[in-house]
Amino acid sequence: MLFLSITLLSFSARSAVNFNDFFFNRTLRIDYIHTGAYHEDSYSIDELRSEPHWGGSKVNLIDTMNYGIYIFKVFDIESNVLIYSRGYCTLFSEWQTTDEAKITRKSFSETIVMPSPKKDVRVEFYSREKGILQKKFEYIVNAKSYFISPELRMPYPVFDAYISGDPATKVDIVLLPEGYTEIEMGRFISDCQRFAESLFTFSPFSENKDKFNIRAVMAPSAESGSDIPGDSTWRRTIMNSNYYTFDSERYIMTSDNKHVRDLAANTPYDQIYILANSSKYGGGAIFNHYSMTAAAHEKSAKIFIHELGHGFAGLGDEYYTSSTSYNEFYPLDVEPWDPNLTTLVDFSKKWPDLLDKRTPVPTPDDEKYRDKPGVFEGGGYVAKGVYRPSYDCLMMSFKVDKFCPVCNRSIRKMIDFYTK
Repeated sequence: MLFLSITLLSFSARSAVNFNDFFFNRTLRIDYIHTGAYHEDSYSIDELRSEPHWGGSKVNLIDTMNYGIYIFKVFDIESNVLIYSRGYCTLFSEWQTTDEAKITRKSFSETIVMPSPKKDVRVEFYSREKGILQKKFEYIVNAKSYFISPELRMPYPVFDAYISGDPATKVDIVLLPEGYTEIEMGRFISDCQRFAESLFTFSPFSENKDKFNIRAVMAPSAESGSDIPGDSTWRRTIMNSNYYTFDSERYIMTSDNKHVRDLAANTPYDQIYILANSSKYGGGAIFNHYSMTAAAHEKSAKIFIHELGHGFAGLGDEYYTSSTSYNEFYPLDVEPWDPNLTTLVDFSKKWPDLLDKRTPVPTPDDEKYRDKPGVFEGGGYVAKGVYRPSYDCLMMSFKVDKFCPVCNRSIRKMIDFYTK
């Protein structure tokens, strides 16, 4: 009975909102500034934009995953009904865990997107504090305001790398070129086709190929490559990316949020993936923000898949032997929201159903447990106190060619959320 009640409540949350009653088939984009330091932050609205495409589901409008450091909720003002919500993460939340955040304040440009509302709405912003979502800010959107700009600021042609159907029932990935010059656009097309093909060689993407669309925006840069501050290498590129993000050499990202969003606006999208024209090892991803890969590195296919695990499915890093710039990224007294990590604070919400009843928790590093789901200590950048679901997995290392059962299930659930 309890299972039935939960199922009915979940179904009600997804089905109560009729898309056409509340939304147009285009995107409302809200750019805002996130400012703060180690343990404090504030929000301020930058601008609102109307974009011509909506790539998201028209059925699953309310987020049922509860993933992300942040979530925003959209309420119809007239009825006070929740009509849309999404969880997400940002570069700002990662920066807050660095040493720099202890000694200075910084501002980051951030964006939330939603289907364009037909009537005025209230947007509420929440962030997690000790694992609990706390309301931090709200903003009233006047749906008919003439200050909502419909201008497409960076119009470029779009190349279809793989199309399977209507954006409303597909996972729509947009590939953006970083550091490809005009004469290198042919290479970018080849890279897009290569990554589209490689995506569907990994499960569970392979068996769900008909649920994806992949498009690419043909936007050249003035110079080839990406900034490498540690080597005093600087390139004029369209999204201003750089290695050494947060002083981590292989972490290639961009804080130029507006250019990323302006380029993505050329096509319907659920996920933004940036291909960097570089052979230097590197990548990065922020859940429901964007993912990025050095496209010319020999391991680029696995980097691409690993980072998509972060950006699309909210999976956490399972490795623990690599140095990072983060401090207490996963507090040990809080259960992580990431579906593939646990501190055992509330393991019942994670993957106990996938464990053999004879598998101990925590699971010892013993040969007999290495090929089955377990609870192995080490993950989330630390060796002690954070646990991962398998001895090895694509979220752990590139020694294997598959996701573990827990990560595989999480990806499948996210695919279904976007497409069913």
